[in-house]
Amino acid sequence: MQKQTPHAPSPAAAHVQQIHGSAPHRAYRVLMVAPTSFFADYGCHVRILEEARVLQKLGHEVTVVTYANGNPVDGVRVERTLAIPWRQEYEVGSSRHKILFDALLGVRLGGLLLTRRYDVLHAHLHEGALLSMASGWMQGLPTVFDFQGSMTEEMIDHRFLQRTSALYGPLRRLEQGLNRHSSVIFTNSGTAHRHLVNDFGVNPRRLCALPDCVNGDQFVPAAHYPPYALQELRRALGIPDGNQVIAYLGLLAGYQGTDLLLEAFAALRRRRDKLTLLLMGFPGADAYAQKAQALGVRSDVVLTGRVPYGLAPRHLALGDVAVAPKLSLTEGAGKLLNYMAVALPTVAFDTPVAREYLGEQGLFAQRANAESLAEKLEQALDEAAAVAPGPTLRGAALRSRALEHFDWLHAGARIVQAYAHARGEGPLPGPLPVTQQSSLTAPPALMGRPLPQGQSVANGRPAANGRPAAHDPLAAHNQAVPPVR
Repeated sequence: MQKQTPHAPSPAAAHVQQIHGSAPHRAYRVLMVAPTSFFADYGCHVRILEEARVLQKLGHEVTVVTYANGNPVDGVRVERTLAIPWRQEYEVGSSRHKILFDALLGVRLGGLLLTRRYDVLHAHLHEGALLSMASGWMQGLPTVFDFQGSMTEEMIDHRFLQRTSALYGPLRRLEQGLNRHSSVIFTNSGTAHRHLVNDFGVNPRRLCALPDCVNGDQFVPAAHYPPYALQELRRALGIPDGNQVIAYLGLLAGYQGTDLLLEAFAALRRRRDKLTLLLMGFPGADAYAQKAQALGVRSDVVLTGRVPYGLAPRHLALGDVAVAPKLSLTEGAGKLLNYMAVALPTVAFDTPVAREYLGEQGLFAQRANAESLAEKLEQALDEAAAVAPGPTLRGAALRSRALEHFDWLHAGARIVQAYAHARGEGPLPGPLPVTQQSSLTAPPALMGRPLPQGQSVANGRPAANGRPAAHDPLAAHNQAVPPVR
């Protein structure tokens, strides 16, 4: 169990509450139900972590109950299930082993509810919603469901289920029941909202828009780092001097578009020199190293394996452009916001979720088309080369968009209002304001939040005289995750 650091409401929190036109709510005791190997440095887990952090910053008490497997998280109380001795690795995506993990999670959840008092259950993923509704009903606790994509569609994406399977119908009906009976459902995109209303018949009055967000003080452009820091990290990863870098951060899997990304990169290398693909993520790094070898580009692909979340900003700052080739039409794509905050021109497959986040500044390839992806990446690389080493106008506008529309403090205020509504203590938050489309002619000032002269960022914190602060764990040596060679 991790000791939780108490947080009093900050002046920033009070300001956000004034913006939302609501009086400060009382402090809630929140039990987050996370049926996953929290924490494992990828999108779903980042959302759970940042929600817990912002709720604590707003003065609420948060406990996360999750599987036995997972990395420790400082400052957040985490309760874990009993371990399964023969299953020590992380659970990612659909798996038959999750049935036992979820059973153990249900037992741990029930034990917590019998021994401690909570005000609301905040469920992640459909398994979390099922366990929360079953356990919370006996305690009279409302379940707020953080919807991050269709359960059955994810199973199909992961090739765990087929539409022709005898299990498809019962699982679809179970998903529909969970969607319809949650007190409140958070939707991370307009696509998710429409999916729930049109495909599952969910009452829109139960839905609360809560897009993924980003910490713009942690994820910053390369210019905010001392040049020597990024150069040392670049050399540690084996990236040749003078090479342009395409950055990817996230899970490595077919449904994430990793295979197509490697094919697109191979096409690019046939017509472009001095190019590196920085492929940061897990699982399957060894398998994708073999695929890169088969495509003839192994020497130009750096596979880092898992990159800890705290090191992700600096690793992303090595990129000239970023790519998000996710294929799913229903899941979120929070990594896009990290790319945007680092001011990287970003290429994604043309999906509604990608367009919702990137707006007019995104570069969109035809979905599931490797050649189209290569063409858009080449356009982004040409733009970056034209202004190197400075940021592109596209990248600057993307960072401005991320800071303006996807801030965690505002999201935290909406979460708290939703809790109050689920408990019968207030209305649901209103709809989000219409997202303004920033112009590609935005000035460089749109990089946002410049640091005072003479300071730079070291591990997300200012450091004097352009050198990392003494307490920076990266100061002694720029830690790089050893690449797979």
